[in-house]
Amino acid sequence: MNQQSYEAGKTAYKQGDFLGAVAYLSQAKNPGEVSGEVDHLLGNCLMKLGRFDEAANAYGEAIADSAYGHAGALSCNRGRALLAANKPQEAIASLNMATRDSDYPTPYKAYVALGNAYMRVGNVRDAGVAYRNAAIDESNPDPSASLRNLGGCFMQMGRAVDAVEAYRTALDFSTPLADQNVIYADLGLAYVAANRMGEAVDAFNHATADGNLTLQPEAQAAYDAAKKAISAISGDGPSETDAFLAAAGYGTGSYDPLDPTGSTGEFMPSPEDTGFFSVSEEDLVAQDKRDRKVRRKKKHSGLKAFAIILVLLIILAGVAGFAYWRGYGWPTQQSVIEGLFASKASGGDVAAYLDGSVSSEARSQIESVLPSGTTAVSIEGLDQSMSSSKALVKVTLSAGGEQTYEIQMVRNGIGWKVSEVSTRYASQDGATTTLGSSSGTSGVSTNGATNTSATNTTMGTISNGS
Repeated sequence: MNQQSYEAGKTAYKQGDFLGAVAYLSQAKNPGEVSGEVDHLLGNCLMKLGRFDEAANAYGEAIADSAYGHAGALSCNRGRALLAANKPQEAIASLNMATRDSDYPTPYKAYVALGNAYMRVGNVRDAGVAYRNAAIDESNPDPSASLRNLGGCFMQMGRAVDAVEAYRTALDFSTPLADQNVIYADLGLAYVAANRMGEAVDAFNHATADGNLTLQPEAQAAYDAAKKAISAISGDGPSETDAFLAAAGYGTGSYDPLDPTGSTGEFMPSPEDTGFFSVSEEDLVAQDKRDRKVRRKKKHSGLKAFAIILVLLIILAGVAGFAYWRGYGWPTQQSVIEGLFASKASGGDVAAYLDGSVSSEARSQIESVLPSGTTAVSIEGLDQSMSSSKALVKVTLSAGGEQTYEIQMVRNGIGWKVSEVSTRYASQDGATTTLGSSSGTSGVSTNGATNTSATNTTMGTISNGS
């Protein structure tokens, strides 16, 4: 090894000169030499420069140096680099390798990245398992973040009740010093999905109480819907959520932010506990045995419920598959359609809502038929299957009047994309203009003498925004 180049590379790295560090470190190894120490630092520099493919290669060469060790950390870094380079499948293989290294001191880092990689490829079930493993890792300083991600997985699988429990536990493992508003907002969405409107309103109230959080449009709509649903209900007692929080010790003075589950007892020792130097050796040995027993018992304290959650996750994976077959997805058909019209109305790019098979010419035609100003978008009916959906949409124009559209959609991962847009009329005998065919070809197709009245279109009634 060229020790002088290696030391110069380390110095440049410490000074934030990552480009200079790469230049020095690239000269540190002799031809054919293996050095995990050099390649590890080189990979870190390349990551800082955003050269993710090169970073993944450097970490791979470092792993090849068995004498250097650190296989878990290097595999985790390589998986992160591959994920940043948009190679999620390769990232999954590398991150799984990291989790199998029993000497890796912080496996939660690999599990979090693994969950993100599985989400990237649409594998929500395995992502949930990864986030759950990250949450129960004792080395994880912030299990609440992993629990929140687990709650999101349950929401995508349609398991709102399990999501509620995940978000509640995330609150247990967060602290008043952290921003809990976003967790309360997620909890509110889960309560709405579980049709527990009173608790949803209370959760949203907690999320917005200090004025530091502005709810996203989806959360605000859910908040408004929940308040409307319980507007006729009045009462003076505390809400179910407040009762839950009180039972957990929030707001009572008994909540210790350093020990949110209350499993370890008082954080600070009693001032009277000063007899350490007077105990015998036998007492110390006995106490050590008791301490080890306590440590084993509390290893997973506060997270036992996740053994049950994981079982539910596996059992109910079939339910998610059935929902996928029935045409449900995330984002839903309704949110995609609303986003399409809103993007056109605001002058944005509608391409994000169109399927990749739609050609540029067809996209231009779709943009031309969409209205530039709308005040309301209403889904009048929806036919959905596993791979395609057709929606009848009524739009209130800002200039006055209404226009009806037929939107053809195709499956995109677990969600939906628009493939065709047609204008429809209350009574239309003659030609219908269809834009943006799913085959990617542009043009106008004419369906001669076909009655396309909205009242004669067979479409299912949309339910719960799906």
